[in-house]
Amino acid sequence: MVMKGADLDEIEALYRGRFDAFIRTATAICGDPDAGRDAVQEAFASAVRKRSTFRRDGTLEAWLWSIIVNEARSRARRRDPVPGMPTAPSEDGRGSETDALRAALAALPERQRLAAFLRYYADLDYAGIAAVLGISPGTVGATLNAAHAALRQRLEEVPS
Repeated sequence: MVMKGADLDEIEALYRGRFDAFIRTATAICGDPDAGRDAVQEAFASAVRKRSTFRRDGTLEAWLWSIIVNEARSRARRRDPVPGMPTAPSEDGRGSETDALRAALAALPERQRLAAFLRYYADLDYAGIAAVLGISPGTVGATLNAAHAALRQRLEEVPS
């Protein structure tokens, strides 16, 4: 018999085990720490409500990441015309460098920006990113390569 649906204990284990990565990624997508935390909370509440729809044709983690990314994107669209970029000034004392990086990330097409967030904030491998974004692992590689090239070009143009 093929088991369908997600087990609450499995969802909770992923929530506890990957919470920091979920928050980092949702915050990067939303552009705001509070909105990122709210997105993760709402995504997990939704996952618990919809757990019977998990078909187990992929990993539970990829299914959860998809819900989190979609919720964070939705929140970002509601609050800011350029999702993924915090509007507050940086607090790290490297204002111009951080602002330049944020601007370069904001200029990326959405798929490149999401792939970069999932790779570097969520630490997902290509297969995980592919499952979340609904693309092939080869497309993930090409997407990240294009994102790296665009970021490199934009950041080299920034005056020191």
